[in-house]
Amino acid sequence: MTVTTPPSNSAAPVESSSPREWMLENLFNTWYNTILTLVISGLLFWTFASLIIWARTEAKWSVIPANLPLFFVGRFPSDQYWRLWIVLTLICLLAGLTWGILARNVPVLFRQNIVIIISFVCMMMTLVPVGIPYRILLIGMVLLVVASAWGGKQLSKTQPDLTKWLPFSWFICLIISVWLIGGGLGLESVSTNLWGGLMLTLLMSIISILLCFPIGVMLALGRQSSLPIIRFLSIAYIEVIRGLPLITILFMGQVLVPLFLPEGMRPDRILRAIVGLTMFSSAYLAENVRGGLQAIPRGQIEAAKALGLNTPLTLGLVVLPQALKISIPSIVGQFISLFQDTTLLAIVGLVELLGISRSILANPKFLGRYSEVYLFIGILYWLFCYLMSQASRKLEQQLNTERN
Repeated sequence: MTVTTPPSNSAAPVESSSPREWMLENLFNTWYNTILTLVISGLLFWTFASLIIWARTEAKWSVIPANLPLFFVGRFPSDQYWRLWIVLTLICLLAGLTWGILARNVPVLFRQNIVIIISFVCMMMTLVPVGIPYRILLIGMVLLVVASAWGGKQLSKTQPDLTKWLPFSWFICLIISVWLIGGGLGLESVSTNLWGGLMLTLLMSIISILLCFPIGVMLALGRQSSLPIIRFLSIAYIEVIRGLPLITILFMGQVLVPLFLPEGMRPDRILRAIVGLTMFSSAYLAENVRGGLQAIPRGQIEAAKALGLNTPLTLGLVVLPQALKISIPSIVGQFISLFQDTTLLAIVGLVELLGISRSILANPKFLGRYSEVYLFIGILYWLFCYLMSQASRKLEQQLNTERN
């Protein structure tokens, strides 16, 4: 009788190497790799040194602190800034609670790297070129995130069902934020002509993302439908919209649509821009989701039908969860592209972050300060895109059920 020993589940030991050994093995292992490493290192050092010299000697950074409110909120009335602080407080509170609830199973919530990041952010808040009261408020927002994260983790231990309420809470927060920014229902109305800057960019991006995601999923399902009319309409919409540049759709929404409507029925121009962004992004998102749907083996659908599941249950419980998990990188890439596409709104007259920057550069006091202004808004765009990509990676890690 042959006795077989089951394979061990322990992973193979990983050989650790010092930084010097890693560099010798990967960067200086051959003569041509050594030359290539030295040339690239020299170019990077020269570029970085030139940038530092320009930033310290030639750049005139006074354009940034002088126009900081315009960059972030546009021409929003200064006497109504308290509304925006309430919105920021709600976002920080809910962000901290979400962090704590999702990390309820983590042994240590504030690890060393998290503490270092929080300390760095607080230090940066003290350097923001605003008044001392505003600096204290900004540091208070960071501490609110930390405190609510700790509270969310403690609360989730006694209320484990809080996770299912997080999407609904964020949706309510969005509605309250729009109400506080726009006014009405007891608050003084603020015209959308005064909305601008980073606030308008984020608001339009978030609303467009929330609208294009379900539309894109339905279009992807419609393109795979067995009903000819639904499949034809879905394919026609996707192919037509993907064949048009986004700027064309935005111009049609801003210029042509009002010509066919009565004077009193013309929708707000921000609403028209959101509709254009949603229409354009949903067509591309549908193709991303369709790629995930095609990756699901046919046998899983047949197995679900053999268990007695009807088509809606099969899609909702078996097909879509796997397809969306597969499509996370491409979906988030489309969301990042949508966020960057908001820069085109400046061409149709909306003063989002790029539009308000052009208005600032048109001021005679700041003529020629293109490098400083565009570098600043470039950092802002990169920061939000990087946060979206990091959130995508964390979501992929949590949903990865095939790890050893």
